[in-house]
Amino acid sequence: MRLYADSVKCSGCRACLVACSLHLFAENNPKKAALAIVPHFPRPGTFEVRLCTQCGRCAEVCPAGAIHQNSEGTHFIEPAECTLCMACVEECPEHVVFTRSDVNYAWKCDLCGDCAQMCGPRVLRIAGQEA
Repeated sequence: MRLYADSVKCSGCRACLVACSLHLFAENNPKKAALAIVPHFPRPGTFEVRLCTQCGRCAEVCPAGAIHQNSEGTHFIEPAECTLCMACVEECPEHVVFTRSDVNYAWKCDLCGDCAQMCGPRVLRIAGQEA
């Protein structure tokens, strides 16, 4: 399973970011989401959606072993085990492992699906690896 995005459909509303931050931190704070909406200016209305592809490279480089994989193939960071060494942040090819000074661990998408449910234009969807 993984999350897919059709960036062409993205309006830049950022509802997905709010849903994600509410899930991860119980906060309405798009800066604490586990995906990114990147505007491409000077072309107004053009956005790139960056999200975790569940490639596992973050888990491969984590010296603390804080990144685990569940039975559905989703990689997730165990906050209590994260040493904030930044290896996963630097390794992520999609640039979607995040840190902030007010959070003492790194985080990434845990494939909850809240972002896809909140996406009005249907940019996001969860599907099996075959998609």
